[in-house]
Amino acid sequence: MKKTVVKTLSTLFPKVITSFAYKQLTNPQVHKLRENEVATLNKAEREMFKFKDFDIQLYTWKGGDKKILLIHGWEGQAGNFSDLIEQLLVNGYTVYSFDGPSHGFSSKGKTSLFEFTELVGILIRKFQVRELISHSFGGVATTYALYTNSDLEIDKYVLLTTPDKFTERINDVSEMVGINNNVKNKLIKRLENEINMDITNLNVSEFVKSINVKKSIIIHDKNDRVIPIARSINVHNNWKASEFKEINGTGHFKILKTKEVIDSVISYLA
Repeated sequence: MKKTVVKTLSTLFPKVITSFAYKQLTNPQVHKLRENEVATLNKAEREMFKFKDFDIQLYTWKGGDKKILLIHGWEGQAGNFSDLIEQLLVNGYTVYSFDGPSHGFSSKGKTSLFEFTELVGILIRKFQVRELISHSFGGVATTYALYTNSDLEIDKYVLLTTPDKFTERINDVSEMVGINNNVKNKLIKRLENEINMDITNLNVSEFVKSINVKKSIIIHDKNDRVIPIARSINVHNNWKASEFKEINGTGHFKILKTKEVIDSVISYLA
């Protein structure tokens, strides 16, 4: 639906457009993988894992004794980490990842931040990992999982960009699809009723103040057009355990495939 049409319909049929915007937030699109990403997935041991109403695709790349879990972003999937996975294997890691609910090769259906978050906590326990890498929205899911599972202890955590406030996500979707403030407020109310929580409290910069992470680094491109770098900087400023590295020339997605970034991640973990 075109943005100009949505703007008009937001005034005429606010309930209909609220449902439309809600679907944008809860029904992720599945994007086709590149050949090298498929090739890396084909090297993994696969397991289907039952989680609520979903069949979750798990992946294990067996390597050395060190273990790490990779958490993809919204509308991402495990295969997006292919370049990084190959280097982690070379450097003695056994690598675990997954396709989130309604993502990648997992089964499809309406999902949410909270289902994704709950799954992350479960998988950290299942794989018994103490090192993590997340991309984009994966940072929200992971920090909230650690926030709500205070017994989980992580030694090193790499965030390849991270959002901060959930309200910013609502604003981004509102701008993207063209809904007006009336519809946006109805959308917020619907989400809050569903999760029984004030979404203004859902901020990564708050979660990180009390999670058990010994060391972390946030890497973010200064010209990222999907998540402005200011959001990662605010998370860093509220997280005593974090370092921050600003990079240039990768944007939001190429950051996962850039040699400079991959080398920095491997060096940091070492």
